[in-house]
Amino acid sequence: MAYLAWTMMGIAIWHFTIFVDDKFWGGIIGAFVAATLGALLFGWLIHGLDAPSRADTTIVTALEGIPGALLGLLAAYAYGARKEAQQRRQRPAARAAGAGRLPTG
Repeated sequence: MAYLAWTMMGIAIWHFTIFVDDKFWGGIIGAFVAATLGALLFGWLIHGLDAPSRADTTIVTALEGIPGALLGLLAAYAYGARKEAQQRRQRPAARAAGAGRLPTG
């Protein structure tokens, strides 16, 4: 039951990505995967690579997924923004070298 709570919390946090620039690695789907996996992994790690049983799952268990979802989103955003910046730096160099021009002759 804890896995379900962490997954739902990751999805809930993912919904707030509409307020952020879409620089996530993999776009909005990448953000979804990052938030979900981040919440699951974080919850799993803080419980010592185990999950609380159904009887031990409380609202606090669900809230434990928030830091993981945020860390997952941060990682996906940082990687995506870095990759986009690298592509932007490479584009002017390709234009200066004559890439994309049609041969004249």
